[in-house]
Amino acid sequence: MEIDFRKSGGLVPAIIQDGSNGDVLMLGFMNADSLAETRRTGEVVFFSRSRNKLWKKGESSGHVLRVREMRVDCDADALLVRVEAVGPGVCHEGYRSCFFRSIEADGNAKIISERTFAPEKVYRKEKSR
Repeated sequence: MEIDFRKSGGLVPAIIQDGSNGDVLMLGFMNADSLAETRRTGEVVFFSRSRNKLWKKGESSGHVLRVREMRVDCDADALLVRVEAVGPGVCHEGYRSCFFRSIEADGNAKIISERTFAPEKVYRKEKSR
């Protein structure tokens, strides 16, 4: 199956889903090289738009994503990657999922999950966002 990388400038969104319970853990982007590396290693590799290079999820934290199954959407321009998440979380802010906030009716965000790890103990330098 050929993935259509042309529509979005060489990248496709990759939705990362927990293969055991269906929780959405994060969203990243892949190019042809990161998809090939993901297939080769069996662990998720993204293309970092901010660093303009490939990055393996977990390269600094050790919290890797082992591929269980990959699916492609009907237009062949988006991926769903079902994974086994190794480690307490995938979010650089210390949560199991990057989707740890709910948008309330008033437009404010509410944290709906507990932190599962201390990011300052896991990452070499703490990221700010």
